[in-house]
Amino acid sequence: MSEQQRAERTERRVVVAGAGMAGVQTAVALREQGFTGPVTLIGAEPHQPYDRPPLSKAVLLGKAEESAFDIDFEALGITLRLGCEVTGVRAGDHELDTSEGPVPYDVLVLATGAEPVALPGSDGVPGVHLLRTLDDAARLRPVLEAGHPVVVVGAGWIGAEFATAARAAGCEVTVVEAADRPLAGALPAEVAAPMADWYEESGARLLTGARVARVESGAVVLDDGRTLPADAVVVGIGARPATGWLADSGIALGPEGSVTADAALRTSVPDVYAVGDCASFPSARYGTRLVVHHWDNALQGPRTAAAHIAAQGAADVPPYDPVPYFWSEQFGRFVQYAGHHADADTPLWRGDPAEPAWSVCWLRDGVLVAVLAVGRPRDLAQGRRLVEAGARIDAARAADPAVPLKSTALP
Repeated sequence: MSEQQRAERTERRVVVAGAGMAGVQTAVALREQGFTGPVTLIGAEPHQPYDRPPLSKAVLLGKAEESAFDIDFEALGITLRLGCEVTGVRAGDHELDTSEGPVPYDVLVLATGAEPVALPGSDGVPGVHLLRTLDDAARLRPVLEAGHPVVVVGAGWIGAEFATAARAAGCEVTVVEAADRPLAGALPAEVAAPMADWYEESGARLLTGARVARVESGAVVLDDGRTLPADAVVVGIGARPATGWLADSGIALGPEGSVTADAALRTSVPDVYAVGDCASFPSARYGTRLVVHHWDNALQGPRTAAAHIAAQGAADVPPYDPVPYFWSEQFGRFVQYAGHHADADTPLWRGDPAEPAWSVCWLRDGVLVAVLAVGRPRDLAQGRRLVEAGARIDAARAADPAVPLKSTALP
């Protein structure tokens, strides 16, 4: 590398929009990759950057005051601009517009994550909560501490985790789900349906096939006329990429609002990358474009983006094509998932879903593409490696829960 190239590499300014897991990991990964130029991390919240998964667990229950990342940003030479909201991008000028004025960049990384979907008609109604930020958790903690009756709208991952915490705090909990089962948008019916029993076992009331007509102060009214008393209403009906601020930027967005990135996590605009919940990426492994709203994607993707930025395209960086992975702690169970089962043709059960521990594997043309494990972490760990390897599986052996999953791979 010439002295001129070295100087250009050193002087480039990288600005990261978003100070959640994806943004923080991008900034840290740049330093790990040897990038020595200025790095600025911009976050809308005034708090020190923090991890979100504990919000629905330890932080919510008062077992931890916060979940700030244990990172010395000053020592890494990373400039934090907190309480600063991004409002637009002028790519032609290489400037990011913010609530505190324009911020020039040479390379911009979009890491604004996802935002929860609000319940229509609930704006301004007292006692209605979302659970996405540290401030959200702080507002909900007194509700749990007082043991107030709670209605949770949505039996997805966040709804189940909040219901778990609320029951642990002694609250009366009713969960309202429009579909006929929990996790209807995430898992097939035969897999998700047995999870309905978990609510009853915990003492929570689950109402499926129930739609909210309106939310009033102190109550949720269903479309069949039933009224559910509620000192607090927690809405967990999904999330969407937080990209509305990019509408006039010229940066291509997908139909669901995600930033359309390539296998290097570059966007349609030069010198702009996208990582984490706000981005979609092409998966050669699964033959489709993926949007992954989970912690592991926000951890892994930044390493690919940082490698490309630090090397200025000079290094042979593998394409970003991970096996999606996530976990959830709910109703005394540890649930893990790896892969993408949408195009699978064969589900294989390992164990009885009525028991505390079981798992499901999905095959496509004999190849393992996904695994869900409930209380069987070895199945998940072994299955994840097999999915990464594109392994073909002996289906008969894999259906026997006593057989280690790793031993079911065919030559």
